[in-house]
Amino acid sequence: MTETTGVTVKLDYPVTHDGREINELSFRRMRAKDALIAEAETSEVKAGYLLFANLAGVDVAVVEELDMEDFVKVGEAVAPLLGKSGLDLMKAKAEG
Repeated sequence: MTETTGVTVKLDYPVTHDGREINELSFRRMRAKDALIAEAETSEVKAGYLLFANLAGVDVAVVEELDMEDFVKVGEAVAPLLGKSGLDLMKAKAEG
């Protein structure tokens, strides 16, 4: 079994943040401590944004500015990095 340690997603619609254009985002695998990032967040959507931003090492504003097509692409690329436990945590957050 090959373990994915990270993934880089090329954006079809680059975003500008702090005066620089961002054409791609690189995400690392989720760690246990990442589950705490959005623990107090009541919005499921905002919790996902915070997690993605943390895994990419960018400000959450970058994730908020993504075109929806890029956001969906990011979600598909990042899912394997969350592992089964991470995906279960995201589902639990969504359910309640």
